Amino acid sequence: MTAGVVTTNWTWAGAVPQGSLASAAANVNVDQDSTLVERCLSGDDAAWEGLVHTHTRRVYGICYRFTGKDSDSQDLTQDVFLRVFKALGGFRSTEGSFATWLTRLTRNLLIDHYRRTRNERATDSIEEQLPRVEEGFVAVSRPDTALAGREASELLQGALAKLSPELRETIILRDLQDMEYREIAEILSIPEGTVKSRLNRGRAELARLLKKYRSAV
Repeated sequence: MTAGVVTTNWTWAGAVPQGSLASAAANVNVDQDSTLVERCLSGDDAAWEGLVHTHTRRVYGICYRFTGKDSDSQDLTQDVFLRVFKALGGFRSTEGSFATWLTRLTRNLLIDHYRRTRNERATDSIEEQLPRVEEGFVAVSRPDTALAGREASELLQGALAKLSPELRETIILRDLQDMEYREIAEILSIPEGTVKSRLNRGRAELARLLKKYRSAV
């Protein structure tokens, strides 16, 4: 089995799973993934291509929402699958789904990327302990926002970029990737209560930023 090149020739706006696409991605058949992994480990190149095809869009979506850059996201997606190729023998289906294992690996690579590029960015301080907003993701497509389509997506991406990494990754995994609290807790190695706390803080900060952006329009 050889690690083929991961092709990600799409723009970010159409690549991020949303709505029914997110639900479909989150509900990938576990048995199918496990079967593909077993075939990969036995040297089946077609199975590797199938595994990459099934999960590339999801990985790219996570990378883009975290970095906000298409070129970085494509490079990081390549890096993720190179890591997958090397570490696939360590996956154990009895310890969780392949999607959760892959997301954890992606998150760890993004942390490494963030640490390497930290000094290249101007950092913004984030207010702590902001008031809790109503449950549910702050949708930029509500009628009262007067925003739609690509403009709304760009504002959302800009607001996400302002969040601290720990709040941003929680928002991405829960609200944009539709992952369960327990899965996020497993990926981030934190209690579910901490996941919910970060999610509330992240949503509140995101709402504040979006309100600020809308008032400037």
